[in-house]
Amino acid sequence: MIVYIIKRILVSILLIFAVTFICFVFINMIPSDPAEVVLRVRQTPIITEEAIKEVTQALGLDDPYFIRYLKWLRNCLRLDFGVSYINPSRTVWGEFTRTLPDTILLALSSLIIVIIVSIPTGFFCAIFKDSLFDRVVRILVFATTSMPAYVVGLLLMWLISYRLKLLPTSGSGGFRHIIMPSITIAMTYISTYIRLIRNNMLENMKEDYVVYAKVRGLNPWRISIFHILKNSLQSCMVAIGMSIPQLISGTMVVENVFAWPGLGKLCIASIFNRDYPIIQLYILFVGILFVLFNLIFDILQHLADPRIRSLS
Repeated sequence: MIVYIIKRILVSILLIFAVTFICFVFINMIPSDPAEVVLRVRQTPIITEEAIKEVTQALGLDDPYFIRYLKWLRNCLRLDFGVSYINPSRTVWGEFTRTLPDTILLALSSLIIVIIVSIPTGFFCAIFKDSLFDRVVRILVFATTSMPAYVVGLLLMWLISYRLKLLPTSGSGGFRHIIMPSITIAMTYISTYIRLIRNNMLENMKEDYVVYAKVRGLNPWRISIFHILKNSLQSCMVAIGMSIPQLISGTMVVENVFAWPGLGKLCIASIFNRDYPIIQLYILFVGILFVLFNLIFDILQHLADPRIRSLS
């Protein structure tokens, strides 16, 4: 067991270094000259070769490729990601930490909605398989899965804000502002986990331990909740854990639809303004997030499920 955890940690460390290298390579593959971009963003009246050369030296872009990567990696370990091209008075890390709490709040709210809705709905779909309730839910699941998040957001905005005038259309400032963006993000994941829980429960209903529990005369609802649902959620643990980084990274479009001042909105603005250091940090953050959550929930599932431990 300990050997397995050590192996997973070592593999994750190697993956994180691979993520940093890929992130550095991709940003440097962008055809635009970063020095020229900086000068244009700072609205330099006349861009000369001397000005480009001066900014290139100031940014350290004249160093060999691998040396630049090692310097950048060293600075990353110090949480020094440079300054924003748009506003040199602001650091990239400062902009990141300023917008991250709003994104985490939005992602956490969406995750709560996903858990509250998907677990009981998937449970009853499996219990009442092929009933009217199950068929209606599957139709709704298919419909919401096929629609992009921004379409769901615009439809909610039109119905709830414009027609019914119940909630504000955009911005942040209170509980009412976070409801529609949270629901918009949660819709995609709700449909996924309803299907996952339903299918896992239907498979677990065929297992021998369910037959044995029925033979013992246990209450059918007790069997369904404390045996079938419990085991089904254990098999979903990694998928649910990976939803957390997906929720955080998936807020990008929704934040721009609802003008939510989070990390996704900052990233989109940086893409339009070619603010490469912020884009680089965003890609790095999302990549590391996926590696860490995959490691954490893989170990948790290994601890919770003895069947997996016997295979390792």
